[in-house]
Amino acid sequence: MKLNLSADDVLTTTRSVRKRLDFDTPVEREVVDECLEIALQAPTGSNRQTWHWVFVTDDAKKRALADIYRRSFEVYASAPRPTYGDGDVREERMEAVRDSATYLAENFHRAPILMIPCIEGRLDNLPSFATASAWGSLLPAVWSFMLALRERALGSAWTTLHLRDGGEKDAAELLGIPYDEVSQGGLFPIAYTLGTDFKLAKRLPAAEVSHWDAW
Repeated sequence: MKLNLSADDVLTTTRSVRKRLDFDTPVEREVVDECLEIALQAPTGSNRQTWHWVFVTDDAKKRALADIYRRSFEVYASAPRPTYGDGDVREERMEAVRDSATYLAENFHRAPILMIPCIEGRLDNLPSFATASAWGSLLPAVWSFMLALRERALGSAWTTLHLRDGGEKDAAELLGIPYDEVSQGGLFPIAYTLGTDFKLAKRLPAAEVSHWDAW
């Protein structure tokens, strides 16, 4: 099923979906493959195409990945939260975001498919040029994948907490990812969404974050 959204609609309504993930409806592999084919059209540095995509459907492995994620989430959730001024849209949404993040942490294993995008090379302690170049060859494709999911009534959430405190290495061992040669870019649940009527998010005005000719 396609929603036939305009390009602007897809770009402005692709949310990090957590509470509205449908954990009970199976996701067809051919639909995910179709989304990946679209994602692989994204820019890639020097046309090297050194990305890899690990999809997990095995229940035991999904539970193990969810445990790795939850371990880091508990540390994150107990840390002091950022504070913003009165009227700041980030402050207005803080509790709702934390609540939905907690829900996802508790239910991660229920997603029909989990996905870990990877890029060849270890990026630890490299200069910013090298890391920017490497992530720039993966993250546009990941976003394209999420946009393709949205058009097909599927959703996901971009999470990175499983990468901290040794979690990336634990996930690599679980899935046979060559840790010394490959870096993981996140952990993504994939599921159909409960409803498809996603709206624009509240963001800071562009004028507050744009700089012309100087900072």
